Amino acid sequence: MTHKAGVINFMPYLLFSFSKGDAAAIETELLRDYKFGQQQLIELWGQACALAITKAYPLSALSKKQPTVLVICGPDENGSIGLVCARHLRIFDYEPTVYHPKRSSHSLHQDFTIQCEKMDIPFLSYLPTEVQLINDAYNLVIDAMLGLEADSSNIKEPYSGILVTLKQIKIPIVSVDVPSGWDAEEPSQDGINPEVLISLIAPKKCALNFSGKHFLAGRFLPYDIQKKYELNLPDYAGTDCLLEL
Repeated sequence: MTHKAGVINFMPYLLFSFSKGDAAAIETELLRDYKFGQQQLIELWGQACALAITKAYPLSALSKKQPTVLVICGPDENGSIGLVCARHLRIFDYEPTVYHPKRSSHSLHQDFTIQCEKMDIPFLSYLPTEVQLINDAYNLVIDAMLGLEADSSNIKEPYSGILVTLKQIKIPIVSVDVPSGWDAEEPSQDGINPEVLISLIAPKKCALNFSGKHFLAGRFLPYDIQKKYELNLPDYAGTDCLLEL
């Protein structure tokens, strides 16, 4: 492991094989054997994502007068993480707006949505197709749409249309775990181009091709699981719950 300007060179750690199957197995063990709750995991990840955003885009560095952020949420776990992230960003004095085109019937997802609504976080009824409107209104977009469980070869509406829009915007994109439209197992050739990637637990194979600012959120992971899956993760500094790779 090498250090440069306070950032860890993570490339040796990206050489291990961390697949969709590994990620699913680890989450199952956390829920079944270690008695983590799903709400607990989503809360940990969502808060860490918000903290990563404050590090990558501090309030004082935002280009617009208002600290506006657009959070695009999908119907599955990544979408729930996006909702929690939006709530924490609001606590950190950002002004998040959520676009949530297909809401899940899962009770946890509904609870996270209500929490955002109770904090007066606005929800868009539609995403403008005129890209300049998004560029003008927001400082950045948080991509919490499709994530690890999505089939990148069969993306349906409304998400296929949203991806077309995201490929055209000029403001930064922050992706949660796996950029929407990317295959978790393969580097992307024609997907969106986020400036920031926030990996959960450990980077997925597709992160080998990512050259932007990269954060890892997974300090809570029990040591025995790290050893079992040979994750070989770097050390987190002090009491930090995430690190920049």
